[in-house]
Amino acid sequence: MNAPESPLTRPAKIHREHLDRWAVVYVRQSSPQQVLKHTESAQVQANLRQQALVWGWPEDRIRVIDQDQGRTATTMAGRDGFRDLLAEISLDHVGLILGLQMSRLSREDEAWCRLVKLCGVYDTLLADLDGLYHPLDPNDHLLLGLKGLMSQAELHQIQQRMHAGRLSKARRGKLFNHPPLGYVRDGAGLAIDPDQEVQHVVRTLFTEFERRGSVTGLLKWLVASGIRLPIRSQRREERGQLQWREPNRRTLLNVLKHPVYAGAYVWGRRVVDPKQQIPGRPNTGRKFVEPEASAVFLRDVCPAYITWEQYEANRRRLTENRQRAESLGSPRPGRSWLGGLVVCGQCGARMVVSYPDQRQLRYSCVRQAVDYGQPACQNLSGACLEALVAKQILRALEPASLELSLAAAAQCEQQRGEADRGWQLRLQRAREEAERAERQYQRVEPENRMVARSLETQWEERLRALRTLEEQYTRFGREEPRGLSPADQEEIAALSSDVPALWHAEQTRSEERQEIARLLLRRVVVTVSSDSQRVAVRLHWAGGGETSHTLIRPVQRYEQMEDYQQLMSRIEQLRATGRSSTEIAAQLNAEGFRPPRRRQTFNAAGVRQLYSRAGRLGRWPKQELVLGEKEWWLTDFAAELSICEATLYTWIRKGWVHARRPPGPGGRWIIWADEEELARLRGLRDVPRAQRRNAKELKKPKRVSGQKPR
Repeated sequence: MNAPESPLTRPAKIHREHLDRWAVVYVRQSSPQQVLKHTESAQVQANLRQQALVWGWPEDRIRVIDQDQGRTATTMAGRDGFRDLLAEISLDHVGLILGLQMSRLSREDEAWCRLVKLCGVYDTLLADLDGLYHPLDPNDHLLLGLKGLMSQAELHQIQQRMHAGRLSKARRGKLFNHPPLGYVRDGAGLAIDPDQEVQHVVRTLFTEFERRGSVTGLLKWLVASGIRLPIRSQRREERGQLQWREPNRRTLLNVLKHPVYAGAYVWGRRVVDPKQQIPGRPNTGRKFVEPEASAVFLRDVCPAYITWEQYEANRRRLTENRQRAESLGSPRPGRSWLGGLVVCGQCGARMVVSYPDQRQLRYSCVRQAVDYGQPACQNLSGACLEALVAKQILRALEPASLELSLAAAAQCEQQRGEADRGWQLRLQRAREEAERAERQYQRVEPENRMVARSLETQWEERLRALRTLEEQYTRFGREEPRGLSPADQEEIAALSSDVPALWHAEQTRSEERQEIARLLLRRVVVTVSSDSQRVAVRLHWAGGGETSHTLIRPVQRYEQMEDYQQLMSRIEQLRATGRSSTEIAAQLNAEGFRPPRRRQTFNAAGVRQLYSRAGRLGRWPKQELVLGEKEWWLTDFAAELSICEATLYTWIRKGWVHARRPPGPGGRWIIWADEEELARLRGLRDVPRAQRRNAKELKKPKRVSGQKPR
């Protein structure tokens, strides 16, 4: 290790106040490949700490920031090390910044200007292999500005040379990244995959799309037929190996939209829109342009699967489908205020909102169905879910809950005060030790030079320890949250009593409820059990906490109800006592049993229908009427035809069946039908619903003396 430089040989720009602060060595390489392969460059940058030692910085006052390895300097996004460096400069903790080149710090004009300005405000020096710079010196400031411009110009020249080389190769139709599905590399160009099965699958995609007319129809057909897509792996250890994967929407769209399948070579059809790009995510903001508008467009260069006319027709079909979907799927005003927050607990996708009619609201997970043609994961009635979440939100905003939160905030403030008191005691002790060392140094006789040097070193160590402790205390004050003032606490307490009334007010819009929900919740994870009424709901709150709840949802079938077996047993018991269906329905309602869907209570027809669907047929007790010859009870006749009772009711209403209903409350429908009528009605049953309009003869009941359809 080199000996520390004496004050006489140290650069004049370095003052005592610089040595009291940190010397930071910033290490960065632009890509992961450079980090792995160019290890010598990283070592050279790390060795800059030796220069800080030579200039007089102690070993324990030198820091190396290397969190940004493998990150580009064209943006601040993702460079946590550079952000920490700026924060430390703003806290007046940095006296010197060392880098191999100034371009290692930043190649972005905004970030570079911000760095130089902060260094000038807080008197921080910068250094590279060319020299030492003081931002407050006019000449050094000008030189730093020129270095920043040169870094940007150098980056532009590198990018320009690389782009020119790619463009030149693309204009010859020889630049390819990964071969599209159904193609392989053939020297400097493309060739159709020699595997006959691969060729057959690719041609089948275009044939079936032309036949079915939509990507959704093609995807569903592929899934139903068990056809997989051939993919040549691009991984290093599996490069070129053929793999068969499940079809998905994105791959199908890429195949149908890519002009290479029509023999055209296109380069530059994906451009970046800076307005849509997200900082730190280089793959965002990309959009497709028409093949003819691409940077390079060459017809009849590559081997083709389809003709250019077929490709144009497919492209027009996709455009028409998208326009139709956009016109039908335009945003509609609705009652949902949890849209975008509900997440499927099975696949993790966002659940979409739908409105089957004006009164209904449903949340459905259709991601698997849309992208992979698989059955939808789950769906749920939105009214019951939003009622549960609203209850939890209002409970969180209740005065009692807010009082607990305020008490917790007060407790945190008390703990922070105790920690702050500990910091103050440590600082006080460090100041006393520094002052004691100073008094000892001041009292020594000038002739005792060795003792004076020893006491001076001790004094500097105490001052350095005090400085380090003050920096740590500054960070503690910045990271710890600020406590609530009494005015803030009173305002929150007053607002808590108004929130429930505002939430349920008719004037409150769904958008306003949504804003409140998004302030409190991060997401709502829903897991629906298909064979049960229970739904597991997990709320992820904004503060980082999670709460789990169980929701009882309305179901479509009796079999999904938890008390289904208990309900059927109770009906059997009541029927054995000789009660009619009307009396059984009243008793079930009195005992708290409820049917599924939206019906609130049982009625006589519902009890008979439930009993019939359970496969338990037979006449009900206390039936005063006696069936005549060739007469049926409606329930038994529906079972004989293997149709639901609702359909038979519709046929009665339209006059397609001989039926009568005795007068009086609770009268049951009686159907008359002989063998000829049974054969006619079975034929009517077998006709598809859309074609029954033309089946006039099957809808005309038989003429019987004394009988006429209702």
